[in-house]
Parts: sequence; C-alpha cells; structure tokens
Amino acid sequence: MSTTPRSRVHMHSYESQTQWTWGAAVAISSALARDLQQQPRARLLLSGGSTPAPVYEALSKAPLDWERVDVALVDERWLLPDDPDSNSRLIRESLLRNNAAKARFESITRPGRSIEEAVNAANLHAQAAPGVIALGMGEDGHTASLFPRMHNLDAALASPSAYVQADATGCPGAGKFLRRITLTPAGLAPAHTRLLLIRGESKRKLLDRVLDGSDPHEYPARVAFLTPGAPLHIHWCP
Repeated sequence: MSTTPRSRVHMHSYESQTQWTWGAAVAISSALARDLQQQPRARLLLSGGSTPAPVYEALSKAPLDWERVDVALVDERWLLPDDPDSNSRLIRESLLRNNAAKARFESITRPGRSIEEAVNAANLHAQAAPGVIALGMGEDGHTASLFPRMHNLDAALASPSAYVQADATGCPGAGKFLRRITLTPAGLAPAHTRLLLIRGESKRKLLDRVLDGSDPHEYPARVAFLTPGAPLHIHWCP
C-alpha cells in the first residue's frame, strides 16, 4: 500500500452517547439518501451487538424511501432469525420499525436451511454490491465474525467470496457462538461508505493499537481500513 493506515481513517468523536447516536445515524442516512438519488435501490449492511442498537433506532426515523432500501447483515451466528441472540432479531427490533419498517430485510439463516445453503444465499444477495457498511469492533479486535487466531481466518481473509463460514472454536471473543457466517474483505471492498461504530475508553485505547499496525491476523478489525476501496469513518464517544 502506498498510504499509511491512518491516512485512510477519518475520526468522528462525540462528547455524549446521544450526539454519537444521532451523528452516526445521520451519516448512514445521508449516504443512503445519495444512493437513492442515483440508483433504483440502496443496500445497507449492518453489524450486530448492543453497541449499534441505539444508532439503528435513530436511523429508523430517517425520512428515506425505505421501500427502496435493502438491509442485510455483516455477519450472523448460526441461529434461527428469531433467536434472541441472533443479529437478525436485533435488526428487526431496532431498525425495522418507524419509517424503516418498509425496508427489505435479508436474513441469512432460516428454518431448514443448512449453513452451506445460508452462505450460498448470502453470496447470491451480495451480487448486488453494498453501498454502506456499518462495522463494530470487539474487545479482542475482531470485526464481523473475523476473530484473532480463528481456524479459517487466512482462508476468510483471502476468499474471493463476499461471505464464508467462520469457525470460532477457541476464540474467547466469540463467546458460546462458535459457528458463524461472516462478511470477508472481498465483501467489504465494493462499499463506498464504511463506518466503524464504537463506544468507551477501552475501545478507544484498543483502536490506537489497531491503527498502529497492519497485520489483520493480530487484529482482524484492521480489514476495515486495510481493504482497498473507501476510507473508514470511525464514530466514537466515551
């Protein structure tokens, strides 16, 4: 790469969680609005976890033509869509309400679908390139379901497919959810808008370590700015 990692990162810091919530929501909605002005449909990929939920709730109130917005997942645990611990459930409860209730949501998993079929379905949907992707970062430096020391991390990082299976056995950051489906750098690359949504001082200190290196095996969250394409916009508050 001809540029240093930090030169591809734009930091947006907020004084409060409320400011952060609305700042990130406006950034996402503005990017979607530009897409809707230029093309028939807009495509948004979202991460799970408790951190971004308030942003999604705020985003649900945006005055967009949500009927023309496709919402999909950055990753999913191998759980049914209605499972309380699934990312699908989180998106349905936080985003798919208010104005955004009209959006078209693509759940990766479904009853009767094998994990191989789920990956294939996700890759089929991914043929429509995402415009906006909102990522998160765990305390171990993972993003999506790309974990440090994950068994198939090398294969996932190098895969030409947008989605692959993830085996998080032995990865503490994965908790009890070891079988997953995750976006890859190949799936991230086409997006014109990349956001990383993080909160708290511990994440800020971790972010400094992440930005100071270029090895995604140590901190897979580095794919957010190392993957060629759009710059990364980080939204952070204490």
